[in-house]
Amino acid sequence: MEDIEIARNAELKSIKEVAEKLGISEDYIEQYGRYKAKISNKIFKELGNDQDGKLILVTSINPTPLGEGKTTVAIGLADGLKEIGEKSILALREPSLGPVFGIKGGATGGGYAQIAPMEDINLHFTGDIHRGNLS
Repeated sequence: MEDIEIARNAELKSIKEVAEKLGISEDYIEQYGRYKAKISNKIFKELGNDQDGKLILVTSINPTPLGEGKTTVAIGLADGLKEIGEKSILALREPSLGPVFGIKGGATGGGYAQIAPMEDINLHFTGDIHRGNLS
């Protein structure tokens, strides 16, 4: 099955349901439709001294000249943590314009290690400034 078929057949949960399962109050989420949201930085002020949380950064994994693979690895790591009983949440930056122009991957992972809805993500779903090469 191709990536797009997997993404389109996925049963998505509402972002409110996901946040609730992680113990994140609705006060801290800024929704972008039913399935997408940003988490407010204000949550860090309240939970900043919590000893239970851990932060894992995944960066600069570039197995090819165009850098494919980082999202798939990050998703796999978050899924793996969940599989062993840990609460996990993954934050990904929006893709560059590469996917729109067809010159690189879609920044949504691949196979069963991908995020959805793929089409929204590739079209800059939250209105953030595009983060291509600014030099």
